[in-house]
Parts: sequence; C-alpha cells; structure tokens
Amino acid sequence: MFKNVFGSGFLVRTAHVILTWVVALILFLHDTELRKQEETGQLVQPVLFVLLVLVSVLLYFAVSLMDPGFILSDDSNLQFMLGVTEEQQDMIPPSTKSLRQRRCGHCLLQQPMRSKHCQTCQHCVRRYDHHCPWIENCVGERNHRWFVLYLAVQLLVLLWGLHIAWTGFSYAPTWQLWLRTNGMLLAVTVLVALLSLIVLLLLGSHLYLVSLNTTTWEFMSRHRISYLKHCGADENPFDRGTFHNLWGFFCVWGTVVWEQVYFRESSDQV
Repeated sequence: MFKNVFGSGFLVRTAHVILTWVVALILFLHDTELRKQEETGQLVQPVLFVLLVLVSVLLYFAVSLMDPGFILSDDSNLQFMLGVTEEQQDMIPPSTKSLRQRRCGHCLLQQPMRSKHCQTCQHCVRRYDHHCPWIENCVGERNHRWFVLYLAVQLLVLLWGLHIAWTGFSYAPTWQLWLRTNGMLLAVTVLVALLSLIVLLLLGSHLYLVSLNTTTWEFMSRHRISYLKHCGADENPFDRGTFHNLWGFFCVWGTVVWEQVYFRESSDQV
C-alpha cells in the first residue's frame, strides 16, 4: 500500500515537513495570539492548532506514500469485456459505443478505462488524475479522496496560521524599525498567504472536477483521449449527477469498472 519513504521524493517530503514546523514554530515564538494564550495558560487553541498541523503532516505522508492505483498485472476479470482491437475501434462510427482494448506502450500491460501511464512513476495508474510534484506521487483511484481531504485540512491550517500571524505584528514608529521587528513574521505571512491561495485554487478545482466525475487529465486532454474525443463538449459518459458523483468519490470504496459505467446506457437498453 505504501511506497518506500526513502524513495525519490525523500527531499521533497523532508523539505515540506521542515517548512511546516518552522512556520509553526515562528508563530509560537513571536508575540502572536497563540503565544499570548500559551503564556496565560489558555492551551485549548494552541493544542488544537498543533494537532491540526500534525494531522496535515500525517495526511501528507499518507497521500505521498500511498499506492495511487498502480496497475502491476493484467486484470483477467476484465477480459470478457474486451476483444475489439484499436484498429477495429477506429473503423467504428463515433456514435457507436464499443470498448477499446489498449495496451500500454511502456509497461505493456492492459490499461483499464480512465488509466494512464505516468512517465515519472513508471507505472500505469487507475483513474489517473495527475502526477503531483508536491507529494512526489501520482494522484489516482486509491489516493484521490485522501488528496482532497489533505488539501482541505491544509487549507484550514494555512488560514488559521494566517490569522495567527496577522495578530503578531507590533507597532513601530518608523518603517525601518517596523521591518526589523516584524520582518520574519512578514515573510511568514506572505508565504502562508501565497500557499493559502494555491491550496484554495487546487481544492476548488478538484471539488469541481469530482462533482462532474472527471479527472484533471480528462479535463485537460479530452480531445486526445480515445473514449472521450468523440463525445460532445458538454458530454461526460461518467457523470451520474452531482450528488452521486460526490457520494461515489468520497463514500464508495474499491475498484470501479469504468467500462460498465461508460456503457450503462447500452446495458439499460438491453
């Protein structure tokens, strides 16, 4: 389930953890609301903040080390659904729903629908969304919901940290003295504000795509994807409605046979 913690992303993960705790330490050392509560014995908010930071770090490691849905062997359970070659599929009119059998040109394994080979990870990934350099791992079928949960927790930590940093600025009669007094806190505030904006945009975009039951890869490259390029601009064969899309993403566990979802209209007619 988890990959080697000392893999290629070791430096990225180490840098992330160090930066997280350094920022948290700066918020405690400066004359912020957090430090004042700690000094007066009001430990509820400081403890909650530290626990939330800890949860965000643990989720980060879980998402970055988790198997995103690597395809390591051919799935014999899908063989009965296959049988149309790529050359034959190109001869079928776009309006006809038929299954394309694909084999990865890199790992030579059969690719289930919505999977894609990641050049960085050197594996095909089920329901591939994207490869994230922040976590040094792919985001796919098994860890996508955890990635969204991590983004939500991380956003809470960043916004709370931004509020804490804002309470720590002290008055000074001149700009030079103010910068000397608050320079470090100002740098932390700018960094946290920038990261908050990035995480907010990421979380918003992923929730939007999840509500449509589409992935980043499908959204950006649908004109090049065999099972989508013949669909209309507003047509998504995997869309089951916003509620069902969100329920299926967050609450339904296990591998989904997307071929069955793709052909559900044909199955209903039969």
